[in-house]
Amino acid sequence: MSEFRDVVVTGIGLVSCAGEGIAAHLAALGAGAPARTDTETFAPYTVHPVAPLALDGQIPKKSDQRQMEPWQRLGVYAAGLALESAGVKGDAELKGRMHLVVSAGGGERDTAVDGAILTGLRAAEDTGAYLNEHLQNDLRPTLFLAQLSNLLAGNIGIVHGVTGASRTFMGEEAAGTDALRIAQARIASGQVDCMLVGGSYSAERPDVMVIHEMGGYLRARDFRPVFDRVPEDEAGFILGSAAAFLVLEAAEHAASRGARALARLGPVGSDRTKRAPGSTEASLAALWAATGLAAPDVVIAGATGVAPVTAEEGAALARLAPGVSVTALGDLTGHSLETTAPFGVALAAALVSEKGLREVAVTVVGHRRGEGVIRVTAA
Repeated sequence: MSEFRDVVVTGIGLVSCAGEGIAAHLAALGAGAPARTDTETFAPYTVHPVAPLALDGQIPKKSDQRQMEPWQRLGVYAAGLALESAGVKGDAELKGRMHLVVSAGGGERDTAVDGAILTGLRAAEDTGAYLNEHLQNDLRPTLFLAQLSNLLAGNIGIVHGVTGASRTFMGEEAAGTDALRIAQARIASGQVDCMLVGGSYSAERPDVMVIHEMGGYLRARDFRPVFDRVPEDEAGFILGSAAAFLVLEAAEHAASRGARALARLGPVGSDRTKRAPGSTEASLAALWAATGLAAPDVVIAGATGVAPVTAEEGAALARLAPGVSVTALGDLTGHSLETTAPFGVALAAALVSEKGLREVAVTVVGHRRGEGVIRVTAA
């Protein structure tokens, strides 16, 4: 008998530019480009905006909707879809002991105030005094609270009644990988029977455009497939609003309540290299072997499009899975940072449960740091 328990996926909640739910995303999978594209609002940068949602379906109170920022509404909505998919949305007892792991970035800035302060700094005689005065007087007192990444977990608890222990991971793409790693490991080791894990990201924000452009990571042109983006043609990522949550359970716990296991989630491989030439390929190869991947039917890659790491990721996948179809999440939803790994695993589980695939590999290579490999198989 194995020392560790099998971990299965019993619920999936997906929201992106492709729409909501499993069927919408499987239908969009073969399209080759995201379903919704906005080239004007943040020109010259393209964004893949989330599809319109009937928020009342998962967040019934208007007061709850109003007090959340867009990224929180997306996450709470997707979490509700996952709970519904798992058949536990009405089970208060189970949700009361269900643990929660979230991967998320910070909340939104007050961009009007930020812009006014930056403009005023140009003419200020004493820039330090000017900055201190206006930061104290112009920023609303609730701004810092609105930026807290753990507000998503709090709102999921308030709206959906998931009130077991929770933790929130920050740190771009690696946060999503580690959220899954911790959740899978805790269930496998017997520490907990059931967990809700996922993340959300709102790309329709001028402040994130500034942040990523300052780092040179944004693609300032129209859409092009992720693995076709090269430095000569503006390599980089195109952001997309998205949210993904999964209900994970020990296999025997799912069976005891008569739940259908959609897929099995293996141990999650995570690494953080120094990004020297060849280090990403070596990391992926080691993680691939450690997770037990053998002959995946497809690969879902959380590739960013950023040079040169995306080219190295593509070359590594060509060697690790020769002849196997590779789908970049950026070609389906745009890039969603902390949400990348949960979204990839949710899509992999959907492919296994609905399309009859036996093994799907999910890879996540962050635009600055962090590598991950995840094995999803038939339950």
